Amino acid sequence: MTPTEEAVTAVRQEFAIAAIGGPTAVLDYGGLRFVTDPTLDPPGDYGAYQKLEGPAVAAPALGDIDAVLLSHDLHADNLDRAGREFALRAPVILTGPKAAARIGPPAIGLAEFAEHQLPGTRSLVRVTAVPAQHGPLDGELDEAGNVNTEVSGFVLESDGLPTVYLSGDNAGIAPVVRIAARFPRIEVAVLHCGAARVPAKNSGRALTLSAARAVDVTALLDAAQVIPVHHRGWSIYSEGFDDLDREFTDAGLRSRLIPAPVGRWAIRREIA
Repeated sequence: MTPTEEAVTAVRQEFAIAAIGGPTAVLDYGGLRFVTDPTLDPPGDYGAYQKLEGPAVAAPALGDIDAVLLSHDLHADNLDRAGREFALRAPVILTGPKAAARIGPPAIGLAEFAEHQLPGTRSLVRVTAVPAQHGPLDGELDEAGNVNTEVSGFVLESDGLPTVYLSGDNAGIAPVVRIAARFPRIEVAVLHCGAARVPAKNSGRALTLSAARAVDVTALLDAAQVIPVHHRGWSIYSEGFDDLDREFTDAGLRSRLIPAPVGRWAIRREIA
């Protein structure tokens, strides 16, 4: 699978991943279409931060989808107003238990390492919720003991397809150590980067992966391909693709970093 310049359309692929803007990505996997953390509003003000770019692909152009993979529901830069409306029209939203309770149907809450199966075109697609830490290890805890808020990552598996890790808004290494132990053959990682910072939270320390930490995650998972999202389109990002380019180059891992121009498939395999 090599980078492609094909624009995202409603046409399904066997396996493909594209960035849409902010944390939002489209994944075609086993003939199913997933959308992650839908942020589909136009640019606007959200108080603590601002949305600077609208989505590169409008919701109708995505066609029908099979599931939304939602890392968390309480932050507008991961689920904005139009994104919430979009998610609620999906057949299913896979997310954390507390988020599912707040959202209601069609949301299904998955505890850490719980699995949900969907019928793909050739075999079952297994979606497993995996841990994430939305800030520094000693960060502020919510009422449930989560750093910042409950956040889920996901791992996708299906026979004959690469295993894909979706980090969600994870900033920590400790969750990735646990994920690597459970899934030793992750081939593709979609990482929320950008070192997102909000001055009022955790003394302004990073709430998502810095470029240097993304390199560490890549090395720990030994992922062959890394698609960065969550590093452009919102005011909270303190780092961009240039920072990723520099850190991956310094670490000798630049060949694994896949540029993901918004609205175009970063990697793609057609349905045979």
